[in-house]
Amino acid sequence: MSQVGLGSGREEIHMVGKIAKEIVIAGSGPAGMIAALALAADGHDVTLVGPAVGENDQRTTALMMPAIGFLERLGIWQTISPEAAPLATMRIVDATGRLIRSPAVTFHAGEIGEAAFGYNMPNTVLNKVLSGAVDVNRRISRILSSATRYRHSANGVVIETDDGHEMAARLLVACDGRGSLAREAAGIQTRRWNYPQTAVVLSFTHALEHENISTEFHTEDGPFTQVPLPGRRSNLVWVANPALADTLMALDPVALAQHVEERMQSMLGKIAVETKQQAWPLSGLVPNAFAANRTVLVGEAAHVFPPIGAQGLNLGVRDVETLLNALKTDQDDVGSEHVTRAYDRLRRPDVLARTGSVDALNRSLLTGFLPAQLARSMGLELLRSFAPLRSFFMREGLRPGSGFSGILSARHPKVRRQ
Repeated sequence: MSQVGLGSGREEIHMVGKIAKEIVIAGSGPAGMIAALALAADGHDVTLVGPAVGENDQRTTALMMPAIGFLERLGIWQTISPEAAPLATMRIVDATGRLIRSPAVTFHAGEIGEAAFGYNMPNTVLNKVLSGAVDVNRRISRILSSATRYRHSANGVVIETDDGHEMAARLLVACDGRGSLAREAAGIQTRRWNYPQTAVVLSFTHALEHENISTEFHTEDGPFTQVPLPGRRSNLVWVANPALADTLMALDPVALAQHVEERMQSMLGKIAVETKQQAWPLSGLVPNAFAANRTVLVGEAAHVFPPIGAQGLNLGVRDVETLLNALKTDQDDVGSEHVTRAYDRLRRPDVLARTGSVDALNRSLLTGFLPAQLARSMGLELLRSFAPLRSFFMREGLRPGSGFSGILSARHPKVRRQ
């Protein structure tokens, strides 16, 4: 039986009967499947390891236009778009009832020259389309089992699965979620924290048109967010304290619809709950490195925070975009230190900034500390009344760094030649 070595270095992984791979992705959720499709489109042979994604996730995903553009380039957005609703307007309403209340702020995509900030789609649709695209891609091999063990050396990683597969890769892409075994095996430490909050998620129908407006009510327990779906339908993410969440989970559809309609101030008229409510406890996580030991972190293996501001998978898509750029730093070894160091350096500012801002906003809702309430109110008032600042935040929310470029382009408009 022949021995195959991965590269050269102080220590080599020799494989007797092992399968040599260029890139292995651990985790087959949306982030893992997007990573597989993007890497394959970039000319890499990829092995995707993870069980088929379940079909019971009632959540939706709001992808901003840069992420939509990425899916377009992968050739899959056209299949998803009929099931998605545009987010043309986003509105924040203070429903805390506190002494210092913030003004309502409305963000229109048209203010920054966009038809929509992004699109909202059911996770079931997104996962089905991604899975179908993965299955027919000749550059992607799929193993429908879970990775259970990793062994690292200077020139590769050996991955073992629960059904007996064993393979070695030059690069391991960890897309296996917040409890990432791949991250732990790479020796990457994390800082974790829990919030005294649970997100109750459901979809509902309503009598009035949502007009492609998403409304986020800020309450003492956290955000209560309605996000449009096609037709007179919307998804709801109700962040509540655990006791209230337990109460909501025990309600029948009629009683739950009454609670939702009251909390929404009948903004969308009569409501009927469409799906069984699901509960998701909230937590946060940031790693001390975003890549190490031939392992890069993507998706919730790299960042976890509350569902505020539609960041989640959008950040995961930017992880994948950054990985494609980092791979250009070494044409010979996709898992070299040149690649992992470049990825860590490029992802750190974006992830830490987004995690910090979402955490600060969420905690400002939970605290009764008057200075914090005053600061939040003043900040939202500035956004409401000062259009250039509002435009900056809208552009920055879509893509880091674009806020400043938008200001510069506004100050120095292009002159059309006759």
